[in-house]
Amino acid sequence: MKTKQESIFSSKTLTYFLQLAETMNYTQAAQILGITQPALTQQIKKLERTVGAPLFYSVGKKLRLSDAGYTMLDATHKIYAILNQATDEIQQSTSATQGEINIGLLASMEDAVFEDFAILSYQKNPDVKISFHMLTRKEIWERLENNKIDLAIMYLPDDSIKNWKPYESKKIISDDLLFIHHDERLAKKRRIKFKDTTDQVWAMYPDGYYLNQTIHEAYKNQLADFPKGVANFTTPTQLLHFSMQTQASTALPNSFMVGQEALPQTWTAHFDPNIRFDLAFVFRKGKAEIPRISHFLAQFDQYLEAEDYISRLKHLRNK
Repeated sequence: MKTKQESIFSSKTLTYFLQLAETMNYTQAAQILGITQPALTQQIKKLERTVGAPLFYSVGKKLRLSDAGYTMLDATHKIYAILNQATDEIQQSTSATQGEINIGLLASMEDAVFEDFAILSYQKNPDVKISFHMLTRKEIWERLENNKIDLAIMYLPDDSIKNWKPYESKKIISDDLLFIHHDERLAKKRRIKFKDTTDQVWAMYPDGYYLNQTIHEAYKNQLADFPKGVANFTTPTQLLHFSMQTQASTALPNSFMVGQEALPQTWTAHFDPNIRFDLAFVFRKGKAEIPRISHFLAQFDQYLEAEDYISRLKHLRNK
């Protein structure tokens, strides 16, 4: 039977504390956690009574961590690190051809290549269960930290993460962001200045999505006003379809646009200067030593050795 103290220091309670420490907003944290604000407040107060000190304090309307709060935050991170290390050490002794691999995939990403590889991987290793989770970038980082996914497939560099020490990455391809438009006056341009796109209306990924933030930062660096947004969608297919039907401009990865059939009254151009990023596997250090994950990554390398990523994508689109 659990004691009262053991119950308060449950994984759930620590998760609540971490979420509030990240957002510094009770309403926002409760919404993310899927609970009511009073329920979150009650759990934090219980935790404060257990440790014997307030973990947060307010300055006006802003919430701040107390000294005790910083100590608790550091201890909580250490607890998760110990548990994750123990999990990895246990998993490292398991079979390369049995078990489960959980993979987080950015919801904004073209997934055809990874879906195709998952099918081939299952055919070769039917006792390894592969689970794909379509996630936002924030959800990916949370699940990596809490050991709920083994691998993430995402865009880099990612400046939203300040502490990269627990993680490593494995590049899949380098990609460019292309300007997609329907302006015949710009049709012959292979590269386009940011200032020459500001009179277009745009469809874009939602706020907080990696490519949205990347392109906003690029416009800011070029001292150009960001074009007027008229719609937001989470996938490149949705963005392209909306763009085709409305003549709105957008920006999409080159890896998505290659192999597309000829699109009427639609042209692409690289930005000037170019916007480049990497598509990569990201995982906690030590994960690649787990036999089934090491085997999975090696198989993916072999998969791309036979036909590179872009060629694979073209082939899958032409099926």
